[in-house]
Amino acid sequence: MSNETKAPAGSIKNISAKQIGNTVLNNALIIIMLLVAAYVAVTKPSFLSPSSLVNLLSLTAAYLPVALGIAGCIVLTGTDLSAGRAVGITACVAASLLQSPDAPTKMWTGIGALPIPLVILIVVALGALIGAFNGFFVAKFKLHPFIVTLATQLILYTALLFYVQAGNNNGMAISSLTDEYRNFVVGNPPLLSFAGGTIQIPNYVIYAVILTALMWFIWNKTTFGKNMFALGSNEEAARVSGVNVFATTIAVFALAGAMYGWAGFIESARIASNTANTGVNYELDAIAACVIGGVSFVGGIGKISGIIIGVIMLRLIFVALPLVGMDQNLQYAIKGGIILFACALDMRKYLVKK
Repeated sequence: MSNETKAPAGSIKNISAKQIGNTVLNNALIIIMLLVAAYVAVTKPSFLSPSSLVNLLSLTAAYLPVALGIAGCIVLTGTDLSAGRAVGITACVAASLLQSPDAPTKMWTGIGALPIPLVILIVVALGALIGAFNGFFVAKFKLHPFIVTLATQLILYTALLFYVQAGNNNGMAISSLTDEYRNFVVGNPPLLSFAGGTIQIPNYVIYAVILTALMWFIWNKTTFGKNMFALGSNEEAARVSGVNVFATTIAVFALAGAMYGWAGFIESARIASNTANTGVNYELDAIAACVIGGVSFVGGIGKISGIIIGVIMLRLIFVALPLVGMDQNLQYAIKGGIILFACALDMRKYLVKK
């Protein structure tokens, strides 16, 4: 074989090795998480038990709507630090409107439990209004979403503190929810049978599947979705192409807020006892899940499937680590490390392409 034929073969090998290395590095976080999960599965067989897997699925479904909402903000090269407080206030509103009429700690004694569809409409509209508020200041005054949503986070927390002290509540946890509400959200219909019994999947897992399909359609099959990605990729180019930057920005944040409202409605019944701390730091989980799933802070990049993978991976880690004796107090440091590492990998991919 001549030197001329050997050279291309060598370069092909080098290119392949480099490509493999880049692929491994770009997906390092997911690979590490899978290795941790594999280690826990080997050392703690209960990790793969049906009940543990259903718990993982349920936690994924509970946190997924927040991630789906905040992902749109990240696609626009922004973020939303108010997401957790938006979940908290909508959860407390839903709980207060769906308490049992005979509850000893009923917050609003003058009204009975409202119809569930009406409460869903109220909290989703409230969440959308909060999101539109954020989007207006971002679009109108060109403020960075970090600053706007940080301010909104503080405003919402203040409003939440006042709300839980209103009526007959006096700052206590809002509980004693109606059976209809709990059954609508949590109800455990037996869906799958196996050798050791029956797996019961909460209703809100099914709702999360439907919501995810809806968000996939919005992102991929509508003009709004195309405008969102165009705006995130290059605002000036999108404007020249006829995209209404002002309206699209507000709509993206409003849609995110609607997702937080739905998440609050689910969370309210899921935990069954709501306080001013409901939803705290949910935005951290959502942001971490998004960056793990490939939603880029560079803008204009993200897939619904990636968000799902990110949420599952994050929940997988936080279900697995306590099983091997990990101190729960370390969870925030781990989340911070995950966000930092994922963003560094994302920026590396961007610089390589550039």
